[in-house]
Amino acid sequence: MDEQLFFKILNNLCTSKEIFYFLSSLEAMSDTMASAALQRISEVEVDANGLRNPGLLENEVFRALCFQFEFESSKLSNTGLLNALQALIKLRIDPQSTLMATLLSESEERLGKGLLTAENLCALGESLLELEGPSCATLEQIVNHLQEKDIERWSPREIVMVYKILQVMVREGKQCQNLLNRLNSVTLCTVSQLSPNFASVILNSLVVLRQTQAVPLVTALCKHSVKHVPYFTDHELVNVLEAFLYFGQNVQIFTEALERHVPKSILTMHPQTVSKVMQYCCKKMTLSKPIFDAVAESFISDADRLTTDQIAAYIIPFGTLNYLPPSASSLFRKLETVLHTRLRHFQPHTLLNLLHSCVLIQRYPINFLPKIFNPYFLQKLQAQPPGLNRAVMSQLTQLFLTVTLECPFYEGPKLLSKYQVKACPTLHSSPDVHLFKRVKSGLLYLLKKRIYFATEVSTPYFYVVDIEIKLDEEGFVLPAAQLEEVHRRIALCVDGQNRFCAHSHNLLGEEAIKQRHLQLLGYEVVQIPFFEIEDLQNTRKMADYLHKKIFPRTY
Repeated sequence: MDEQLFFKILNNLCTSKEIFYFLSSLEAMSDTMASAALQRISEVEVDANGLRNPGLLENEVFRALCFQFEFESSKLSNTGLLNALQALIKLRIDPQSTLMATLLSESEERLGKGLLTAENLCALGESLLELEGPSCATLEQIVNHLQEKDIERWSPREIVMVYKILQVMVREGKQCQNLLNRLNSVTLCTVSQLSPNFASVILNSLVVLRQTQAVPLVTALCKHSVKHVPYFTDHELVNVLEAFLYFGQNVQIFTEALERHVPKSILTMHPQTVSKVMQYCCKKMTLSKPIFDAVAESFISDADRLTTDQIAAYIIPFGTLNYLPPSASSLFRKLETVLHTRLRHFQPHTLLNLLHSCVLIQRYPINFLPKIFNPYFLQKLQAQPPGLNRAVMSQLTQLFLTVTLECPFYEGPKLLSKYQVKACPTLHSSPDVHLFKRVKSGLLYLLKKRIYFATEVSTPYFYVVDIEIKLDEEGFVLPAAQLEEVHRRIALCVDGQNRFCAHSHNLLGEEAIKQRHLQLLGYEVVQIPFFEIEDLQNTRKMADYLHKKIFPRTY
């Protein structure tokens, strides 16, 4: 039968039974036709759980094919040999069988003689990787031969396979950067041709191979990924998100594509993929209300099947980015139910991070704080990395301060003083230097002397105030150093972009709780957000703005 007709008929057959019937009707076929038949059998009979019908391996047509490949291996074409090897590996044929040993031996012999094309080399590399125990020597031989080939002519499939091989080589401590540099350059020219799967695999390889210098390629792949967002599998999307995080890529249209995709696909998405989406939003400080609202609804319905790490990954970003979804009451009611039934399953640091994120948005885990402040739990925190470092102790202190200030009805155990810190350094606490300087200049113009305000003032209550102004009973400004007759304290919060969600006027959770607590501690909090002052052209206009903001009723 003509090969083209054979392939056309073969690709329309959907079960091994149909394929075997078709093959038994033929008088003869080439080795490439026979290997294509094996590949088609593997395509229709193998799924994520393995071989659907193990009985097919006993079929007489299948056994006859295998017999031919085993005893005529030296007469096979390179394509027939390597396609058959790939199909048999996919069909889970025992790697120790004489059939597999014969085909592997023949492939390696041809490799040694330099008889394989770039396509053949990639196919052999793929087979060795599938066997999950490739000898580094054989892969190194494949890479050495590949370096001699015309890399510019490689197809996207060959490029992807070489990246996979290089991952194993680098893991084994081999240096392949010269080939990687050439590969990165060629891949840059083929980005527009890459399928969702290939784009995902290459981005994952660039992460594993730590190709931080391949900025043009990474940028092009990230932009190319935008159009594939609806078509990525869960695993592929996780790879892409990890690459965005690893390389620090910020592509607004990618986030917009996620916003369109996640809400309508979340019911079928794997919880680990949803967790990675939330991690991406959290790390990028991106408050995407469509995504967060969808995740909240998903949590309400599916929380019972989530792992403890996934529960934390779903919830923590709500606190970090200071957002309560429309379904907040149901969301936190469900969280409380889950915590009641599975509290002991949480790792100590995961539980602390989770409960701390809740208080940022005024959701108070009163029933679980006795466990957190328990000395035994604190010892477990200390025993596990990162231990009781300053950031962890700051979270504990802020939890304790929250129940002290916001939950006066709490009567459980207190946090021992040795676990409290005197200042709560937060990730985004330092004011924007340029913004801070402009505000100080405006204040100096307004108050005439530098003695009338203090900067970066440590309070006795763990927080650092950006700028503090003291007033007496009649409303006159006092020197900052004066301790007596202080009737009012004004805390100016100079909030640069680093204290807000990206492209938003929504304060981050850690800054929102700080300003809330300063008010409860008796300060008059005056927020000076970047977006209100970035267009003020000179010191005089800044002073006028500050006058209206700090002293709105004073001439």
